[in-house]
Amino acid sequence: MNKTNLLAGTVLAAALGALSFGAQAAEPVGFYAGAGVGQSMVDEYFADDEDTAFQVFGGYQVNPYFGVELGYTDFGEADLRGGVGKVESDTVSLVAVGTLPFTDKFSGYAKAGFHSWDAEVRAPGVGRASDDGTDPTYGLGLQYRFTDNVALRGEYSRFELDDVDTDLAQVQVRFDF
Repeated sequence: MNKTNLLAGTVLAAALGALSFGAQAAEPVGFYAGAGVGQSMVDEYFADDEDTAFQVFGGYQVNPYFGVELGYTDFGEADLRGGVGKVESDTVSLVAVGTLPFTDKFSGYAKAGFHSWDAEVRAPGVGRASDDGTDPTYGLGLQYRFTDNVALRGEYSRFELDDVDTDLAQVQVRFDF
């Protein structure tokens, strides 16, 4: 199964699951924005490292169960194996978000979409090289709504960068307008 079919199936399952759940809706309809901080992790043949990552995002909650989100993520730096250099990467993502309310304040969500990434490798004595592309991204999270306008989210996401997977565990604050 290719990545596009897997991504389409994930989005469809999240959307249908959210629509069929009977809990009271917890998400206000409208625009929202937020920011997150967390740990990016890469464990591949060329690098095995973690760094602090930052994310800003904004979106539109179409109904209590479905939204669309645009985000920017800076993954930080990862050391290349053997200490021969570093790689930095960042991305802009566009995802569909399916929300499953458990109570009027607590909900789970799944997101899936695509991201456009840029990576730069620096190695002393060799120089710099860069690469970019567009690949799938997906994740799961839990959200607790303190007020109608403020929520705390915990999220675990995967960003595919060609054949390299970068995982991101983070805490986010979301503000609804």
